[in-house]
Amino acid sequence: MNERGYSAIGLIRPKTPANIGAVLRAAHVYGASMVAVQGERCQIKSAQDTTKAWRHMPVLRGADLFDMIPYGAEPVSVDLVDGARSLPDFVHPHAAFYIFGPEDGTLGRQILDRCRYRVMVPTKFCMNLAATVNVVLYDRMAKTLTGTRRVAE
Repeated sequence: MNERGYSAIGLIRPKTPANIGAVLRAAHVYGASMVAVQGERCQIKSAQDTTKAWRHMPVLRGADLFDMIPYGAEPVSVDLVDGARSLPDFVHPHAAFYIFGPEDGTLGRQILDRCRYRVMVPTKFCMNLAATVNVVLYDRMAKTLTGTRRVAE
């Protein structure tokens, strides 16, 4: 299937360089267009990024993640919060900017209020940051390949 659109990843204060490296690898593997990182804990190079994704896609760093959202992309918060739609039921926007928080915290009201969509992976406990990125990007890809992804309303 050859649909238009793209995905991009935003990280708020990722906890460790290993998390960032594994997220970069996932973004590269699933064809994300870019990764943006907000926060002081931001070392890009990591052994977990075995594909050296930072050589193949833009990796942005800044003080406000919302200043790095690609034009036309819909911000989608990914967090275990009340009111978030379960990932299996979520319709991914064609142009999505998925925002993930740190493993040792949550996105918080200030970020959540700025996102049109909220989604969560229905698990018993919170997941590792990179594992969550993998699951969300896989879900997007699988729904695209099966033709079940359409423009979100």
